Amino acid sequence: MASIPFLSASNRLSSALASRGIHYGWIVAGTTFLTALSTAGALGTAGVMIKPLEREFGWSNADISSSLAIRLVLFGMMGPFAAALMNRFGVRNVVMSALLLIMGGLAGSFYMTQLWQLMVLWGIVVGFGTGMTALVLGATVATRWFKTRRGLVMGMMSASTATGQLVFQPLVASIADSMGWRPAIGVTIGALGIAFILVALFMRDHPDDVELAPFGETTRSPAPARATGLLTLLTSPVMAFISAAKTHTFWVLFITFFICGLSTNGLIQTHWITLCGDFGVVPISAASILAAIGVFDFVGTILSGWLSDRFDNRRLLFVYYAGRGLALIYLPYSSFNLYDLSIFAVLYGLDWVATVPPTVKLAAEKFGPEKAGITFGWIFAAHQLGAATAAFGAGATRTEFSTYMPALFVAGGFCIVGALLALTITRPGDKEKSGTRFVPKPA
Repeated sequence: MASIPFLSASNRLSSALASRGIHYGWIVAGTTFLTALSTAGALGTAGVMIKPLEREFGWSNADISSSLAIRLVLFGMMGPFAAALMNRFGVRNVVMSALLLIMGGLAGSFYMTQLWQLMVLWGIVVGFGTGMTALVLGATVATRWFKTRRGLVMGMMSASTATGQLVFQPLVASIADSMGWRPAIGVTIGALGIAFILVALFMRDHPDDVELAPFGETTRSPAPARATGLLTLLTSPVMAFISAAKTHTFWVLFITFFICGLSTNGLIQTHWITLCGDFGVVPISAASILAAIGVFDFVGTILSGWLSDRFDNRRLLFVYYAGRGLALIYLPYSSFNLYDLSIFAVLYGLDWVATVPPTVKLAAEKFGPEKAGITFGWIFAAHQLGAATAAFGAGATRTEFSTYMPALFVAGGFCIVGALLALTITRPGDKEKSGTRFVPKPA
């Protein structure tokens, strides 16, 4: 098999790193980080393309936003099924297939002339591909390869996803402004190609593949048997949803993550360039502010991972959602000058996806490491449903009322609701105390 030479090389690299006290899990985490960075960049370029597509094809903001909403829905709904695919075919094979799918969708858009082609290529094809490499990939790697430092690793993965969506935008905006949107997409395809090579060389499915225990464990455990049969592949995410849906914790995490997507990807990431343009901010400057949000997000999300290993994750979610809501409510009252936008970039950027590590930790505590990947996939689906709602709703608001202000107030208000909901999650220990009778031990 073609993968055997790569596996042998990975074993040799793992042994060489182990002799220096470095666990191979960090190589897998680094590869996942760079993969998520590039695929998130592909996801984030769409926000830069709204204006160029309007000019070239005459499509309205609402029409373009509809295709982006399709992409965000599929990006999220693929989450639980992506986890099942990884269990069946292996992480490496699924990620390589997803990267090829994304590159194909973006390359095909060079030749589109009709709106339905945009919806198929950027909506369906890219939506499926990015959905297979979304935060579920990071959650799967973190739970399989790390017993300790799991929150920190998840913070790194989350930061790469959000930061890639934001930091790529100044480069893409600059190229699109000077050379056109097609060369800008070409740069994104090149970054995805590099990620494909790294995954082929270094990604492995399980620590046992390189004869290691997970980081923080001393005993090796065999890789779980891969699921067989199409019926199992299709039904395992559904059964996981039915089981999780019986709990209060799942629905709180589901609803709060819906709000998370509503107030980040779908709103600011998708419409920021156009929003700033309404106030006279040129696209490159707006993209630079978005990149600054990405930098602060990178710091805030990794810090959130560190904090989630040490503090009450419910209270962390309360702080994050409340802070984000206040930042969004503040934005309409700002003057959209450099000073005001810089304040927003700091406040909003620090918790752009800082909510992810505490959410993953709470899901793992409630549902266990074996079910955490698929269960988090459903929670992440809610995130993207919220993002799709905001992507379409904000675009429709802008088309109908010529302003994004109502969308900002709605998103900010929902964040305050999410902050309060997070406090209703019950700790596993508390639940055991309230739901268990005292039974005297026999003499």
